[in-house]
Amino acid sequence: MLSIYTSQRTISNQDVRGVLAYQAAKAGIEAATFAILAPENAAVVNSIFNGCTAGMTAPTLDGALSGFNVTIDCQLTPVNEGGNKIRVYQITSTARSGNASTNDFVERQISASISTCRVGVDGLATDPPC
Repeated sequence: MLSIYTSQRTISNQDVRGVLAYQAAKAGIEAATFAILAPENAAVVNSIFNGCTAGMTAPTLDGALSGFNVTIDCQLTPVNEGGNKIRVYQITSTARSGNASTNDFVERQISASISTCRVGVDGLATDPPC
């Protein structure tokens, strides 16, 4: 009976840690989305985000997510379409915790695409959004 209980408890713990890892990865996507859209959509700043790189700054996590390490990678693809400058940002956020050789290791990865549009093919900060 003890081994059944131990197995069930281990599996339950892994389920919970998997959910937490997903939430940590989601926090990475949200942080990257804000970093991209806040400057490009701000009426006052109206600047172009150029920090889309591998190893973007990850959010500081606390509470139940404090033990997770989040890495954010971003790739930018600019496209001219119909006289406008479209920027497509491909974001991948990976959250992990524990050591890969142990039972407490967990990792989740989420990807998202975000696009912005500026009137004019130069895509200058002074160009209005589409």
